[in-house]
Amino acid sequence: MKLLVTGGAGFIGSNLVDELVKEGHNVLIIDNLSLGKKEYLNPKAKFFKRDIRDFKSIRPLFKNIDCVFHLAAQPRIQPSIINPRESYENNVLGTFNVLMAARDAKVGKVIYSASSSAYGDQKKLPLTEDMRPDCKNPYSLFKYMGEEMAHLFHRL
Repeated sequence: MKLLVTGGAGFIGSNLVDELVKEGHNVLIIDNLSLGKKEYLNPKAKFFKRDIRDFKSIRPLFKNIDCVFHLAAQPRIQPSIINPRESYENNVLGTFNVLMAARDAKVGKVIYSASSSAYGDQKKLPLTEDMRPDCKNPYSLFKYMGEEMAHLFHRL
Protein backbone atom coordinates (compact mmCIF):
# COMPACT_ATOMS: atom_id res chain seq x y z
CA MET A 1 0.00 0.00 0.00
CA LYS A 2 1.00 3.60 -0.57
CA LEU A 3 0.61 5.50 2.70
CA LEU A 4 1.11 9.12 3.72
CA VAL A 5 1.98 10.20 7.26
CA THR A 6 1.69 13.86 8.24
CA GLY A 7 3.98 14.70 11.15
CA GLY A 8 6.15 11.71 10.24
CA ALA A 9 9.31 13.31 11.68
CA GLY A 10 7.79 13.66 15.15
CA PHE A 11 8.19 11.11 17.93
CA ILE A 12 4.90 9.27 17.41
CA GLY A 13 4.83 9.79 13.64
CA SER A 14 8.36 8.49 13.13
CA ASN A 15 7.64 5.36 15.14
CA LEU A 16 4.51 4.77 13.07
CA VAL A 17 6.51 5.26 9.86
CA ASP A 18 9.13 2.76 11.07
CA GLU A 19 6.44 0.12 11.64
CA LEU A 20 4.73 0.80 8.31
CA VAL A 21 8.05 0.53 6.48
CA LYS A 22 8.81 -2.76 8.33
CA GLU A 23 5.48 -4.08 7.04
CA GLY A 24 6.63 -3.34 3.50
CA HIS A 25 4.48 -0.30 2.74
CA ASN A 26 5.51 2.56 0.47
CA VAL A 27 5.46 5.54 2.87
CA LEU A 28 5.50 9.26 2.18
CA ILE A 29 6.09 11.75 4.99
CA ILE A 30 4.95 15.36 5.20
CA ASP A 31 6.54 17.38 7.99
CA ASN A 32 7.65 21.01 8.25
CA LEU A 33 10.29 20.08 10.85
CA SER A 34 9.07 22.76 13.25
CA LEU A 35 8.90 20.10 15.97
CA GLY A 36 9.95 16.95 14.13
CA LYS A 37 13.59 15.99 13.72
CA LYS A 38 15.48 14.96 10.61
CA GLU A 39 17.22 12.22 12.57
CA TYR A 40 13.81 10.61 13.24
CA LEU A 41 13.14 10.18 9.51
CA ASN A 42 13.18 6.65 8.17
CA PRO A 43 15.51 6.59 5.13
CA LYS A 44 13.21 4.07 3.40
CA ALA A 45 10.32 6.56 3.43
CA LYS A 46 10.08 9.49 1.03
CA PHE A 47 10.23 12.79 2.90
CA PHE A 48 8.65 16.07 1.82
CA LYS A 49 9.38 19.18 3.88
CA ARG A 50 5.98 20.81 3.59
CA ASP A 51 3.59 22.62 5.89
CA ILE A 52 0.00 21.34 6.14
CA ARG A 53 -1.15 24.96 6.39
CA ASP A 54 -0.12 25.38 2.72
CA PHE A 55 -2.79 23.51 0.77
CA LYS A 56 -1.24 24.05 -2.66
CA SER A 57 2.08 22.55 -1.58
CA ILE A 58 0.63 19.40 0.01
CA ARG A 59 -2.24 18.64 -2.38
CA PRO A 60 -0.17 16.90 -5.11
CA LEU A 61 1.35 14.48 -2.57
CA PHE A 62 -2.04 12.83 -1.95
CA LYS A 63 -2.30 11.45 -5.48
CA ASN A 64 -2.58 7.63 -5.53
CA ILE A 65 -2.41 7.38 -1.72
CA ASP A 66 -4.38 4.52 -0.16
CA CYS A 67 -4.43 5.82 3.41
CA VAL A 68 -3.39 8.97 5.29
CA PHE A 69 -2.30 8.96 8.92
CA HIS A 70 -2.75 12.56 10.08
CA LEU A 71 -0.50 13.17 13.07
CA ALA A 72 0.83 16.66 12.25
CA ALA A 73 -0.25 19.13 14.92
CA GLN A 74 0.82 21.96 17.15
CA PRO A 75 0.83 20.05 20.45
CA ARG A 76 0.52 21.00 24.09
CA ILE A 77 -1.89 23.11 26.04
CA GLN A 78 0.30 25.98 27.30
CA PRO A 79 1.57 27.07 23.86
CA SER A 80 -2.04 27.10 22.60
CA ILE A 81 -2.95 29.56 25.35
CA ILE A 82 0.07 31.78 24.66
CA ASN A 83 -0.33 31.68 20.86
CA PRO A 84 -3.83 30.43 19.98
CA ARG A 85 -3.56 31.61 16.35
CA GLU A 86 -0.63 29.29 15.60
CA SER A 87 -2.41 26.42 17.31
CA TYR A 88 -5.59 27.13 15.33
CA GLU A 89 -3.79 27.39 12.00
CA ASN A 90 -1.96 24.10 12.52
CA ASN A 91 -4.68 22.06 14.17
CA VAL A 92 -7.80 23.36 12.42
CA LEU A 93 -6.72 24.86 9.08
CA GLY A 94 -3.99 22.24 8.64
CA THR A 95 -6.40 19.42 9.36
CA PHE A 96 -8.94 20.93 6.96
CA ASN A 97 -6.26 21.07 4.25
CA VAL A 98 -5.31 17.43 4.82
CA LEU A 99 -8.96 16.38 4.63
CA MET A 100 -9.55 18.44 1.47
CA ALA A 101 -6.43 17.08 -0.23
CA ALA A 102 -7.47 13.53 0.68
CA ARG A 103 -10.99 14.14 -0.60
CA ASP A 104 -9.76 15.66 -3.86
CA ALA A 105 -7.39 12.73 -4.43
CA LYS A 106 -10.09 10.19 -3.49
CA VAL A 107 -7.96 8.69 -0.70
CA GLY A 108 -9.77 5.66 0.73
CA LYS A 109 -9.07 6.32 4.40
CA VAL A 110 -7.81 9.09 6.68
CA ILE A 111 -6.85 8.20 10.23
CA TYR A 112 -6.92 11.25 12.49
CA SER A 113 -4.87 11.47 15.66
CA ALA A 114 -7.22 13.10 18.17
CA SER A 115 -6.53 14.10 21.77
CA SER A 116 -8.00 12.96 25.06
CA SER A 117 -7.71 16.57 26.23
CA ALA A 118 -11.00 17.23 24.38
CA TYR A 119 -12.76 15.43 27.26
CA GLY A 120 -11.44 17.79 29.92
CA ASP A 121 -11.88 16.76 33.53
CA GLN A 122 -14.08 13.67 33.75
CA LYS A 123 -15.24 11.97 36.93
CA LYS A 124 -14.94 8.53 35.38
CA LEU A 125 -11.78 6.93 34.00
CA PRO A 126 -10.73 5.63 31.60
CA LEU A 127 -11.90 8.20 29.07
CA THR A 128 -14.09 6.82 26.30
CA GLU A 129 -15.26 8.28 23.00
CA ASP A 130 -18.88 8.34 24.11
CA MET A 131 -18.11 10.93 26.82
CA ARG A 132 -19.26 14.51 26.31
CA PRO A 133 -16.42 16.80 25.22
CA ASP A 134 -15.39 19.43 27.77
CA CYS A 135 -12.66 21.51 26.15
CA LYS A 136 -10.68 23.56 28.68
CA ASN A 137 -8.17 25.33 26.41
CA PRO A 138 -7.52 26.20 22.75
CA TYR A 139 -5.50 23.03 22.10
CA SER A 140 -8.31 20.73 23.26
CA LEU A 141 -10.93 22.71 21.33
CA PHE A 142 -8.93 22.76 18.13
CA LYS A 143 -8.13 19.04 18.28
CA TYR A 144 -11.82 18.37 18.91
CA MET A 145 -12.72 20.54 15.92
CA GLY A 146 -10.36 18.41 13.80
CA GLU A 147 -12.07 15.27 15.06
CA GLU A 148 -15.48 16.66 14.15
CA MET A 149 -14.25 17.73 10.70
CA ALA A 150 -12.96 14.21 10.10
CA HIS A 151 -16.35 12.77 11.10
CA LEU A 152 -18.14 15.20 8.79
CA PHE A 153 -15.88 14.44 5.83
CA HIS A 154 -16.45 10.74 6.44
CA ARG A 155 -20.24 11.14 6.52
CA LEU A 156 -20.29 13.30 3.40
